Amino acid sequence: MNQKDKVPYVVTSKSFTAVAINAAAKAGEWIKSRLGTVKELNTKYSSHDLVTEVDKGAEQMIRKLILTHFPDHEILGEEAVEPGPDASVRALKESLDAEYLWIVDPVDGTTNYVHGFPFFAVSIALAYKGEVIVGVIYDISRDELFVAEKGKGAYVHGKPTLVSQECTIGTSLLATGFPPDQNFAFPINMLGLQHVAPKSRSIRAGGSAALHMAYVAAGRLSGYWEIGLNSWDLAAGVLLVKESGGEVTDTLGRPYDLSVRHIVASNGQIHHELIEALEEAGATGF
Repeated sequence: MNQKDKVPYVVTSKSFTAVAINAAAKAGEWIKSRLGTVKELNTKYSSHDLVTEVDKGAEQMIRKLILTHFPDHEILGEEAVEPGPDASVRALKESLDAEYLWIVDPVDGTTNYVHGFPFFAVSIALAYKGEVIVGVIYDISRDELFVAEKGKGAYVHGKPTLVSQECTIGTSLLATGFPPDQNFAFPINMLGLQHVAPKSRSIRAGGSAALHMAYVAAGRLSGYWEIGLNSWDLAAGVLLVKESGGEVTDTLGRPYDLSVRHIVASNGQIHHELIEALEEAGATGF
């Protein structure tokens, strides 16, 4: 037996990241090529929750690219899950035992995509034993690739991302969303919006949780919160924010894990103030 036979091949985290980047870039290129050609427009959980043949095709493409390299890994993709919060919770629970779990949102911001509003992204994360170790978000319209590896920092255009330095909500640009769940998440989020908006410099609602998280990581937003999200909306962005020096918790300030659905992400400095404001408004979702 020669020396080469004795040493087992070990897949490094760099290889995971390379596969995630490749999958996001290839899917993003295809998604962009289909812009303005969507023919099949369907709704999922509500009339505000759209899905197209492009979402489904992009997820299939990403699955194939990942499984070509890592056939024994599990994949949790948005389009393979039944609509609605309960189904999302069940799907995640069934996947949590996987050693390596890829968490994929092929088009985060489908409504934007359908209308040609240039704020949508591919989001791909890899969790090892429940902890996110790779996060990639590809902003297709701007050709911006946000990449994070656990313990190795976060980058856009190859340059390190750092959170903003605002110390108060009053000097901060924040973001939130308008959840498709009209019965629970939407009214609670509106309570938070009404309470936080007068306290902040201004608030944006771009329509893509993944890009809002990436923008917190890059210092373009100082904070973001939303009620009723899923692991595929958040996983990649959570790692980006943390590796850029920010903080991510649930809306009560408890540590993030893959099951968290009510999120606060910030530069860290305004985190406590933002959570306090949501508690005052009765807008934590708990």
